[in-house]
Amino acid sequence: MKLVLDTNIYSDYAEGLPETVNFMAIHGEQIYLPFVVLGELNFGFMKGSRQQFNEKKLYEFINRLRVEIINVDADVARKYAVIFLSLQRKGAKIPINDVWIAASCMKAGGTLLTRDKHFEVVEQIETVMLI
Repeated sequence: MKLVLDTNIYSDYAEGLPETVNFMAIHGEQIYLPFVVLGELNFGFMKGSRQQFNEKKLYEFINRLRVEIINVDADVARKYAVIFLSLQRKGAKIPINDVWIAASCMKAGGTLLTRDKHFEVVEQIETVMLI
């Protein structure tokens, strides 16, 4: 399964939460991180007291698991517009970064692994909710 990781899932993995680690080990044939998730993670690292440690751990994870980064490009921007318009038409709101994450997932053709239930309103992507 192509797994696209939400920010909270990387955090769970980094903390060694068994449910997340096991799910990724069993189902993660390919692992993807949207560029926006990298931004959210780096923001969190910069706010904390262990920035260098957390950055090193993230890049070791990316290299060890051969994680593919999904860049924001014209294709992702178009998918963002499709998703955002669809959400707007049905009166559903999710955080704007999550629209970008969903668009990145759509581009990769993967399944978004997340703990955020609001992704359930995004019809254009498959999601797996870990609780």
